[in-house]
Amino acid sequence: MLFPAVQAANAKEALRFGDRTLTYADLARVAGALAHRLRRLDHERPRVAIWATPSLETSVATVAALLAGVPAVPINPKAGERELAHIVSDSAPALVLTPPGADLPSGMHGVTREDVSFEGCTSEVPAELDDETPALIVYTSGTTGPPKGVVLPRRAIASTLDALEDAWQWTADDVLVHALPLFHVHGLILGILGPLRRGGSVHHIGRFSTQRIATELAGEATMMFGVPTMYHRIASEIATDHALANALRGARLLVSGSAALPLRDHQLITEATGQQVVERYGMTETLMSTSVRADGPRKAGTVGPPLRDVELRLIDEDGNTVRLGDTQTVGEIQVRGPNLFTGYLNRPDATAEAFDGDWFRTGDMATRDADGYVRIVGRKATDLIKSGGYKIGAGEIENALLEHPGVAEVAVTGEPDPDLGERIVAWVVPSGDGAVRETELVDHVARLLTPHKRPRAVHFLDALPRNHMGKVMKRALDA
Repeated sequence: MLFPAVQAANAKEALRFGDRTLTYADLARVAGALAHRLRRLDHERPRVAIWATPSLETSVATVAALLAGVPAVPINPKAGERELAHIVSDSAPALVLTPPGADLPSGMHGVTREDVSFEGCTSEVPAELDDETPALIVYTSGTTGPPKGVVLPRRAIASTLDALEDAWQWTADDVLVHALPLFHVHGLILGILGPLRRGGSVHHIGRFSTQRIATELAGEATMMFGVPTMYHRIASEIATDHALANALRGARLLVSGSAALPLRDHQLITEATGQQVVERYGMTETLMSTSVRADGPRKAGTVGPPLRDVELRLIDEDGNTVRLGDTQTVGEIQVRGPNLFTGYLNRPDATAEAFDGDWFRTGDMATRDADGYVRIVGRKATDLIKSGGYKIGAGEIENALLEHPGVAEVAVTGEPDPDLGERIVAWVVPSGDGAVRETELVDHVARLLTPHKRPRAVHFLDALPRNHMGKVMKRALDA
């Protein structure tokens, strides 16, 4: 049973978006009624698209689809014309569920629309379905081609959320606050379905602001989920904003994900609040694979050990398994376990290519210490730099540069070099008056790390190109 608390239909608050709320009884009524309608879809292979705005309607639509056993396709309302056309064509939804009054683009006009309504009579929640039933089809960001539809079964969602219950000591007493979008794993599965599976509550604040976060954490909220850009805002304000510092100091758990949180932001938040932000690691195909535990050592810069029931190994370039505790050898993360997707929609070729036997090849590169804590160094395609015979992780250099007071943001890439194979290039957004010099930064890295890890070129920018999740788009820098 995915949502025991929805089945129980009690008067506890389940969802809050601004001043709009639904109790578990309300959610059972409206999602149950919609689920029964979805089960009657006259379609050979019914799927429903969800116009995934940060709203009660998106949450209700998702829960209803899961209760009905109809695969749901969350769609980013800001998707471009070409990406939207591909997703609609590839997933062929029978219906799009949307908040009333939403202005859908022309790319959705060929799909039957149903506005999510909170009116209607009480309906019993449909009977539970098989664990392997597809639950969600979440499209990847499409950085190496058209987005692929990742088919996530009910089993993957349940196992991930239960493993996080264990790692984070997550209970029905927790109230989660976040401001994440609801068309991906972090915001929708962890941020909405996670509290609902636990029988707790979630407060979605809409647009992120440190003031709103402080208000929530000073009130009922016990946990916060965020991405590094949000925690960077907090870190930059927390030394002078005493209300923000006090609010975070009282939180039970602060979790960062979707990209690496710079060590400097870790340090600033800890110095001001005593809190150590927890990082976790996962991707659309694996949901969550690792996390720093609430009751374990907090090692800043790591994403913790594997979650319960998840197996993880690192494979070096020669195809050998990296020995546990060998922190000098970088390997590709491969995982297996109940958290994995079942395949890419309509792409058996891509599915086969993504696996080494029953191990999923993540494409992420990392080291692992003797305690099993994983330290991500970047993507195999963009963040592993082969320079002068060395294999160098971009993330290590980025963290070193962020320790310099003249650096506000940074990305490190490799570019072809006739002598070195690849040379290290740093893309820097200066802080303060922007007076930092290239030679100063090169010497800074050579002093903190080793000389062969120093940037061979430094480019200064006003801002780094980022996607909707705040991740730096390194391919855009290289272009």
